Amino acid sequence: MKRFGILLLALVLALSMVGCGQKEPANVEDNVEDNTEDGAQEIKETITVQVEEDWKPYYEKAAERVKEVYPDANIEFIVTGSFDHLDVLDATDVTNKDVADVFAIPADRIYGLSQNEALAAMDAKRMAEDVGGFNNYDEGLGGNFKIEDDYLAFPMNIETLIIFANKANAEAKGIDLTRPIEFTELDAEDMLIPAFDAWFGVSLTNSSEIELLGKDDSGNLFSDLTSDFNDLPKEKQELFTVLFNYWKAHDEAKTSLWDEDAAWGYMDTAFSTGGNAALRLEGPWSTASLSNLAGDGKDLEILPINSVTINGKPLAHWQGGWGLAINSRNEGNEEKMELAQKFIEEVVNPEYAVDFFKATGKILENVPLSTYEGSDLSDTDKTVIGAVIESYEDAPARPLFLEWGSVWDTWKNAILSWPNTKPATAEDAYKEIKASFDAMMENF
Repeated sequence: MKRFGILLLALVLALSMVGCGQKEPANVEDNVEDNTEDGAQEIKETITVQVEEDWKPYYEKAAERVKEVYPDANIEFIVTGSFDHLDVLDATDVTNKDVADVFAIPADRIYGLSQNEALAAMDAKRMAEDVGGFNNYDEGLGGNFKIEDDYLAFPMNIETLIIFANKANAEAKGIDLTRPIEFTELDAEDMLIPAFDAWFGVSLTNSSEIELLGKDDSGNLFSDLTSDFNDLPKEKQELFTVLFNYWKAHDEAKTSLWDEDAAWGYMDTAFSTGGNAALRLEGPWSTASLSNLAGDGKDLEILPINSVTINGKPLAHWQGGWGLAINSRNEGNEEKMELAQKFIEEVVNPEYAVDFFKATGKILENVPLSTYEGSDLSDTDKTVIGAVIESYEDAPARPLFLEWGSVWDTWKNAILSWPNTKPATAEDAYKEIKASFDAMMENF
């Protein structure tokens, strides 16, 4: 009887569904459109968005596109620098009205912000499908923003270092920019790398797979730089020998490259046409300023980072980048979360990738190089984008765990100690590095 009752109930439900259904098949696309329009009437919330001054015109157009879907919604802007905004967040909390509902974050801040519960979990996989263009979302920048089971930011742009060359200076120095360039064969001032800054220094250490701070399979922290010099593999010893020789040559020439404050002005002067430097390691955001130094652009050449090798091994930076995050105070408010996610989708909409680059200088992970090359961007911009994409593809993933933040000062203090301690050999110079990293590891 129980089995018969179940079958009878199933039959009644089936007949009732047929009776209530449409006589003709539904148009799925029409239903989606109708639902979107209905949803548009329901969202009447306001969100605030952090935006840098130069980005604002682009963000305003993205907001207009969102308003086409949600005409009753409101998007307001807080015009401030990305790091300035994060400083406000760090000094207060997520409830501060000066902290936006949507804001940009560098990838390396994800763990700290997560620990402080500042970020809302978003439906990133659905957003990735909406936006399109991602080959494997989790294996790219998107996966870097996943903490445990939550996606806490959405990819905004990829970022890595590239090589800028002054063609006139290179010709005067006899440096062929069309072939791989071996760093050890250059004069000390031919190529400028502010090695005391770990952001640039890792391009050297990555070439020899030196782990400044890593985690093993068990989650334990380790550093290659707590080993004695003689216990390092040969290629790692050779890297520090090159770095020591580079410092020694600049020390003897009395340049300012090992001066934390004066180095940047020295590099600008040296890289200018007629100066002593032909090559400079920098980020794509410096294109305009370096172009001005290189004969107002006529002497500027841009190369991927692997165009330069050290002991035959190509320089390699990191697969860095930025994401767009949502303030955790919005969790539980479905309309604000949906509005915030829709706005993020429009900011990184591949259809507007060229406009996004023009406004921000940012390169989308989910847009192929051919899109940029087929646009009305300048030849310089196209070359920069190509160099960044190639350099990014060959780079290791950027370490994002919270403890890595201790490396910055540890590395800098060790390298900047050399002008004072005057090490006589590469091994002596390395001892300063080992002492700093030994002290750092004792704090974990």
